[in-house]
Amino acid sequence: MTQSRSSLISLDDTTYYHCISRCVRRAFLCGEDKYSGKSFEHRRQWMVERIRFLSNIFSIDVCSYAIMSNHYHLVLHANESDIASLSDKDICHRWLQLYSAPPLVARWMKEELTTEAETNAALEVIGKWRARLLDISWFMRALNEFIARKANKEDNCTGRFWEGRFKSQGLLDEQALLTCMAYVDLNPIRAKMAETVEQSEYTSVFERIHGVCSKSESFENKSSNKPLLGFKAFESNEQVEAIPYAFIDYLELVDWTGRVIREDKRGAVPEQIPSLLSKLGLNSETWIELTQTFGQHNHVAVGSVEDLALFAANTGKRWIARKKLQRIIH
Repeated sequence: MTQSRSSLISLDDTTYYHCISRCVRRAFLCGEDKYSGKSFEHRRQWMVERIRFLSNIFSIDVCSYAIMSNHYHLVLHANESDIASLSDKDICHRWLQLYSAPPLVARWMKEELTTEAETNAALEVIGKWRARLLDISWFMRALNEFIARKANKEDNCTGRFWEGRFKSQGLLDEQALLTCMAYVDLNPIRAKMAETVEQSEYTSVFERIHGVCSKSESFENKSSNKPLLGFKAFESNEQVEAIPYAFIDYLELVDWTGRVIREDKRGAVPEQIPSLLSKLGLNSETWIELTQTFGQHNHVAVGSVEDLALFAANTGKRWIARKKLQRIIH
């Protein structure tokens, strides 16, 4: 049974969400179709450019992404401090980059309204836009609808391009966020599309290392875009929006995990364990398993028992199920 998005997303519990969209049947988002021999590689760039464009408009940061052949992953952060800092005119300028303005708001922007009732009505509309610019569902809608239309036009066809609604997982604590980001960044290595994180094009870890999303992209293509959400060290007391790890620690962990996965030797985990695992108290064997299976189960949220209990209460869930060291809401 389809659940309402309000029962799947609760910003009161977490502002971090893992989102996934898949293409219908054998439709190709990117990559090469072995049946027709046609290449869709150029669509990877479509995806990255649209994601960058939308992250400039919405108060939503991109923590990690991976663009695969028939699906993609995003880890998104709803930036409440950013939306709170925007004036009503800022909201209008952002929203109107995507949609047209109703006459009433257009007149408000030109300061042509003459009555308090008209002004209040215009401000009510702008208030709805403000909420939508922090809404992950609206972000995903603006992304998926655009790509679907563009792909269908190129394929000279109509109908569904995406396999229903996008799936989302709430990441309720630092362990869940770290595991999910690594799972997303390691997608090409698990799929044997790349041998190392340095070669994993169209992933956030590749972009963080090289400054671009692929070897063929120039730096000029992203110069005016908002960067990926940054990292900060555990010891930092700065009150800024950032992923609560040091980037060098995260990179070490992802590189180490990628090498283990690529070697495909169960029980042969290298002795030198990345320091970030120790800081978070995660077992190395469990970590390897989680980073290979994290997205294979349709769980609404991942986190500690306490955080999941609160999430269940706030989203109308009635039970919590256990899965290994994590508790996950179904």
